[in-house]
Amino acid sequence: MNKLIFILAMLTVFSAFGQTKTAQDFGFRHLVCKYKTDPVDILIQSKKGEENIPKPLFFFCQGSLPIPLIPYQGKDVYGTFPFNPDSLSNKYHLVIVSKPYIPITADVSLLQPDFTYVDSTGRFPKEYSDRNLLSYYVPRNIAIVKYLQRQPWVSSKQLVVAGHSEGSTIAVKMTSELKNVTHLIYSGGNPMGRILSIIEQKRAYETDTDSTKYGEDSLNYWADIVANKNDMNSLQGDTYKATFEFSEPMINYLEKLKIPVLVTYGTKDWSSPYNDLLRVHTIRRNKSNFTFKAYIGTDHNFFPLTNNNQPDYNIFNWDIVANYWLNWLDGN
Repeated sequence: MNKLIFILAMLTVFSAFGQTKTAQDFGFRHLVCKYKTDPVDILIQSKKGEENIPKPLFFFCQGSLPIPLIPYQGKDVYGTFPFNPDSLSNKYHLVIVSKPYIPITADVSLLQPDFTYVDSTGRFPKEYSDRNLLSYYVPRNIAIVKYLQRQPWVSSKQLVVAGHSEGSTIAVKMTSELKNVTHLIYSGGNPMGRILSIIEQKRAYETDTDSTKYGEDSLNYWADIVANKNDMNSLQGDTYKATFEFSEPMINYLEKLKIPVLVTYGTKDWSSPYNDLLRVHTIRRNKSNFTFKAYIGTDHNFFPLTNNNQPDYNIFNWDIVANYWLNWLDGN
């Protein structure tokens, strides 16, 4: 999670003055609506002065953990998106939605070192954990898209759904159910499911002795999850039900899509072999609607690795990745 802190630190784009810390102070439109009985915070990033000009939506599904969308420290405001949204906002209204029952703004001094939000007990809020499920995010996000597309400042000519990490899984399921999505960007995901990334990561720390059976431990953990797949107990982190749902192989949905799909990933990410597998499958099946962009030698968040396999945070590639997304959208 140190990676996330570095990403946020690199995306400090402006200073906020005054005592009031609202989304509007930071240049966002902030919409509040209800999904079932839950409050939902929606942030819209538009080009300044073009907020009411009809443009298509670029709906971005962020990664895991209960992190406020706008963390700040004093006058410094950290990036809501992992990339600079300015180029994309020339053509789109960018949309990002808060995690359930997590405030959209927070001073980092009140957050955990990894920027996560905890309640007075020191745990993730139960309201968040109870809803931190693929089966919750997908219908919630679809309802939000349908609501936004009724607004006069939204063009229905195009609808882009993008997601990174955990958000990539949400984006695929949204696209499979929301028939007016025109483009999907699948970034940093594992098309064979979350559990395989967990196992792959643990295998990397094993040695040739029987004392480091980390991968075996993860497989036993998975067996326990499957046996208790509806378990919603969580002291901290994901519930069994969340891990089970996010471990569903998205390859089954991806291969059925006929719209343009862009897959971006770092080749040093734990999920890289499975994105290569997806690529092999699409080539075999002559799926011409897929484009793959592998960032050689980079990790989950596109940082290159040093000689000792540590991320080099001095080289920030997220804006390069987002620019590639934009160029791909322009050409498809």
